[in-house]
Amino acid sequence: MRNELAEEFLRRFGVRPQAGARAPGRVNLIGEHTDYNEGRVLPCAIDRDAHALVALRADARVRVFSRELGAAECDAARLRRSGGFVDGVQGVVAALARRGIAPRGFDLAIASEVPIGAGLSSSAALGVAVATALDAAQGTGLDARERAAIAHEAEVEFVGVPCGVMDPLASALGRAGEALYIDCRSGAIEAVALPPLALLVADSGVRRRLAAGAYGDRRGECLRALAAARAAGVAPPGATALRDLAPSDLPALERALDPLLFRRARHVIAENARVAACVAALRAGDLAAAGACLREGMRSLRLDFDVSVAELDALCEIADAVPGVHGSRLTGAGFGGCTLHLVAPERADAVALAIAAGFERRFGRRPPLWRLRASAGATSEPPAGALANVPKSPPRAPDRSQGPSRS
Repeated sequence: MRNELAEEFLRRFGVRPQAGARAPGRVNLIGEHTDYNEGRVLPCAIDRDAHALVALRADARVRVFSRELGAAECDAARLRRSGGFVDGVQGVVAALARRGIAPRGFDLAIASEVPIGAGLSSSAALGVAVATALDAAQGTGLDARERAAIAHEAEVEFVGVPCGVMDPLASALGRAGEALYIDCRSGAIEAVALPPLALLVADSGVRRRLAAGAYGDRRGECLRALAAARAAGVAPPGATALRDLAPSDLPALERALDPLLFRRARHVIAENARVAACVAALRAGDLAAAGACLREGMRSLRLDFDVSVAELDALCEIADAVPGVHGSRLTGAGFGGCTLHLVAPERADAVALAIAAGFERRFGRRPPLWRLRASAGATSEPPAGALANVPKSPPRAPDRSQGPSRS
């Protein structure tokens, strides 16, 4: 893909790219809607990447070509939200400017193997890839955490999606064969080696937009639940998120909150506990216990947080009845997208066939399925042969990334 994108870059822009980067999507094993509540999550980067190639310009013009989404332009000196895909690029430029990196024009070509709208974090992969490519071209020496922060700011402050920090962190800092146990309050990250298992992902085919609607509603409901818990004296006055409440607080919360806000709070509080339990199970090699955490999380996402749909429910129900499946749940924010299934490796093909057949019987179509691997995070990675005769960028500072500690 990179070489094909480099050829397209030359055809469209008449110059060769100076720098390139890849950044993976992610699948979240458990910990949904906990990141923006300052909680814990357990994602891993996947072997599906977004690619970005860039050549700097002498003016402020920004020309962007996306293999999937078309072409667009903007002005690096006068950024304006357009409502289109180029806003993600503009957001990266704005975040760089806030760090004292003067806006300048560039030509950019992007392509992605991460399905758009499937809940596998295509937008974070794109943001991290663009930030990494621009960092390489300009020689600014930003570390991986900073590039993740830039992608997050672009999404929240320019695109307008009130998302958490999990997705860009997983994309920037992922490790092959490992998940990342992320504390979204402190920023601490521990690597969790995955025991032998297959990560099977099924696409429901239901797409959703997170910039508006129910995702923002859930975030607002969590804030209202926290405010009500503080007002009732259940949460301490200094509590800043539902992270500050524990399962032992649930009886008092049920008395203090209206039913809807209680269910939202119960999901977040219990999900944080499930993340810790799942990490312990994976470290012990207890896949039955890890799978039970996924199934319990799916029930909570369906009944307490109301983010599932019929197709997601069916994929999990079908899979969990098949021998060799340890556990299933939706992955990503919900409202559509994908399900994740922890599967015994030797059963992966049979499980995929059973899921596809069962889903087709109910919905009249076969869902795309992928067997994914936990993979390394973003890297600067120019395509072979594409950078001939291009002046080198200024020297880069050493990568100061403080990645995950070893478990």
